[in-house]
Amino acid sequence: MIGSSYPILDFFWTMLFFFVFILWIFLLIQVIIDVFRSRDMGGFAKALWLLFIIVLPFLGVLIYLIARGGKMHQHQVDDAKNAQDAFNAAVRQAGGTSVADELSKLTDLKAKGVLSDEEFNAAKAKLIG
Repeated sequence: MIGSSYPILDFFWTMLFFFVFILWIFLLIQVIIDVFRSRDMGGFAKALWLLFIIVLPFLGVLIYLIARGGKMHQHQVDDAKNAQDAFNAAVRQAGGTSVADELSKLTDLKAKGVLSDEEFNAAKAKLIG
């Protein structure tokens, strides 16, 4: 190796290889998770991808990233959006009021004369939108 006469360079090479190995493990796990997360593949296709990744890990992961890398990103975005929607629904449910309840309260306030037409329309647009 080029740095064998310099012990500090050996240390840096070792650290580089260690971090590249950790990065490789992380990437391998992400690809395997994405294979199972894919809703657009059937069970047979998932099994083939998984077998390919296990038998030839470097080539399998590289080909998977080339073939399905964009979908891999889209799966992560969809999962994050679903998790956010579920969280928002749980917060709304815990709050005890729905959009319909808020609209009925606004209608009551408008009928009592507390809100003008402009204020009512602005608050309604804020609730709906």
